[in-house]
Amino acid sequence: MAPPEFPFARDNGYQPPSLNQKLRHECPATKVKLYDGSESWLFLKHKDICQALSSEHLSADRRTPGYPEIHSGGHKAKEAHPTFVNLDNPEHNKQRNMLEDAFTPGAIEKLKPMIQETVNHVIDDFVRRYQEQNSPIDLIEELATPIPTQIIYRVLGVPDKDIPRLSQDSAVRTGTSRTAAEQSDQNLQDYMASLVDTRIEKPQDDMISKLASEQYHKGRLSRDDIVQISFMILTAGNAALINSIGLGVLTLLQHPDQLGELKKDSSLAPQSDTQIGGVTVHKGESVICSVQSGDRDEDKTEKPESFDIHRKYSGEDVLGFGYGPHRCLGEALSRAELEAVFATLFQKAPELKLAVKFEELEFSDPKQNAGVTKLPDTV
Repeated sequence: MAPPEFPFARDNGYQPPSLNQKLRHECPATKVKLYDGSESWLFLKHKDICQALSSEHLSADRRTPGYPEIHSGGHKAKEAHPTFVNLDNPEHNKQRNMLEDAFTPGAIEKLKPMIQETVNHVIDDFVRRYQEQNSPIDLIEELATPIPTQIIYRVLGVPDKDIPRLSQDSAVRTGTSRTAAEQSDQNLQDYMASLVDTRIEKPQDDMISKLASEQYHKGRLSRDDIVQISFMILTAGNAALINSIGLGVLTLLQHPDQLGELKKDSSLAPQSDTQIGGVTVHKGESVICSVQSGDRDEDKTEKPESFDIHRKYSGEDVLGFGYGPHRCLGEALSRAELEAVFATLFQKAPELKLAVKFEELEFSDPKQNAGVTKLPDTV
């Protein structure tokens, strides 16, 4: 039987493809066919994904023969100078360690006042705009997008005066046509290159200046390395955070009893040949880990299809942030932002409601990462 085509399409809305659950039960280590006709192993069980993502026998370097590209844009990305996200050790650790201090829980704790101030400002603007126009307002455009965008710009050291203009490019690259997104990508890269040049000459108290003083001037990174790393930090988790805020709000609105608990208690707002999953992955074969499926593995999580605001879990077990040496460097920052949004939004806007029926909502392409593209609300 021919292998199924991957990525799998969601059946409806934002719920994961039903084929994830079917294969997780029937064939959790399976071959899939990619857009270019090549085949790859796909792992869907939590334990197998953890093993694969921490295996020294598998490569994260997309220049490696057999690396599985799931869409055509990946081949173009292969031409760019790689950052640690797509490097193997020892190069991976060497570059990642240069940034690690800026993303430790202690470092993020110091950023929390700025994060909360940004969240407060954006939510207040969101409520004010609704009151002025007295008609449904899109939470994705007016709240979910600006919060993570403004925060990461400030972390990098972008001057406040430039943030509104750059935020427009960030919004375009995550929510419009490929041509417009590519132009916005170029605009952001050009800006980051100019900012890196400025910080090399006149360092300040920000992440780019730290890279310049500690790495560039000591010959450990080139100017182009810092530009690529800065652009990666700017864009890597932005779309995921926007989707997380939008889908998180939608999920809470669909579960009014648990939303009521959150309103009363905002503290509820706080993952060579080798054998994996019973199959042999031969040298040169590609591997894809369905972390979306792994996070809904019944062997790891009780009733994974149900939303439960009281669910207890170990943060390290959540595969949405990856696993092993390539686990998301910005995890603590992302968690801090999401906690601030959900702890604050329904305190400042307790009457927030959907302005349309759930069936009328627009979602991202079924084969792309799940997200709600517009979320019209009344406040």
